[in-house]
Amino acid sequence: MKIKTSQYENNSTSGSNYLKLVTSGIILILLSTGTSLLANHINPTEVSTERISENRLSPSENKNTTNSSPLPDVKKLWKKALISEGNQSRLQAVFAKAQKGEKITLGVIGGSITRAGAKIAIDKRYANVMLAWWQKTFPKTKFELINAGIGATRSDYGAMRVQHDLLSKSPDFVILEFACNDLDTPEYAASYEGIVRQILSSQNKPALMLLFMTRKDGTNVQAPEIKIGSHYQLPMISYRNAIWAEMQKGKLQWDQICSDEVHPNEAGHALAGGLLCETLQKAFQKFKSNKTPFITETPAPLYSNTFEYTSLYDGEALTPLTNHGWTLDNSGKDNAGWKSSVPGSVLEFEVSGTQVYLSFWKVNGPMGKARIQIDKNDPMVMDAWFDQTWGGYRNMELIGNKLTAGEHLVRIELLTDKNENSAGNEFRVLCIGSTGIDHK
Repeated sequence: MKIKTSQYENNSTSGSNYLKLVTSGIILILLSTGTSLLANHINPTEVSTERISENRLSPSENKNTTNSSPLPDVKKLWKKALISEGNQSRLQAVFAKAQKGEKITLGVIGGSITRAGAKIAIDKRYANVMLAWWQKTFPKTKFELINAGIGATRSDYGAMRVQHDLLSKSPDFVILEFACNDLDTPEYAASYEGIVRQILSSQNKPALMLLFMTRKDGTNVQAPEIKIGSHYQLPMISYRNAIWAEMQKGKLQWDQICSDEVHPNEAGHALAGGLLCETLQKAFQKFKSNKTPFITETPAPLYSNTFEYTSLYDGEALTPLTNHGWTLDNSGKDNAGWKSSVPGSVLEFEVSGTQVYLSFWKVNGPMGKARIQIDKNDPMVMDAWFDQTWGGYRNMELIGNKLTAGEHLVRIELLTDKNENSAGNEFRVLCIGSTGIDHK
């Protein structure tokens, strides 16, 4: 494979940029969009202010306006939210470590709900509400929170980046949230399970809890995710179930807890965080410091282990096998990669894996189309022009499926054809990812 040494393979991905904020001895690691691959619509200036549109995310104002009516009591909603307490042996091990005063690393991974927008104060985000419970419960212990949420992404990209963006930090406890972004398909069930397997199989053996958020109409993909969580005996909390019952009774209005079709305001984050805290509190009540919990091995896959072994290469980590008319442009924060504006330009890479993904920049600008082909398979055409004007996003597409193990040739040719509303032919290749990597 023609790849530079800045690569991450086998449960590993290319890196996102991190911003470290140090407050009261706690390091909050927040993902910026830097070199991050975005599978769906994203506003590069406000990563977490997207709204669901055709199961993808687009920007919203994310205003924190709420109805003045009081919110339901979290403790009363918890029973509706609880899907399963799961096998708590890993969580009990974290309690034991925290009680000894050893440093604890907490992690969350998901989409824009997890990342939260700039208009949601850091300490008001559900992840930080959860962090506050740990700090209060174990006041002598130092905690580090890693927020690995990236707006407009799904679990396929999550499975490719979870190692670098989260597991490389050796978290002790992780929250996983993709119920509003994923689709109800076998492919996303496989990628979601891939994240679960990578977390559970990581060297630190962290505890894992699943969180299911919801859209305004009550839809999400918690049903298949619950099946996966049940298979791995994981604690699971449904924010959807908790609020939906109250909304049906007229005891709760959507605008009390959410600023748009999907993104919680501060009250919504407080509610989601409160449900997580109540789950932790119930588990801690069963904690016995003199008992060493037995952590079982990760079971065989329910659906697939394809996304357990992944790779992801940013533009600068890709060395072309063939290059006619393309240049590497790292000047942009969000759209760094290989670019060309000259029809007929050809770019080729060799990649390995049984599934291959391509990320390219999609924006309302002078963008064109490219013909993408893997080996001698039927080519497909990708259009980089976007009909919305709020900004660009890093689109991710599956370009090769059920491939044989080994090396594959990815050929990208810029076309003369373009959208009639576009003023140019530019195309930007941001990164290439693959699954089914031979972990041996």
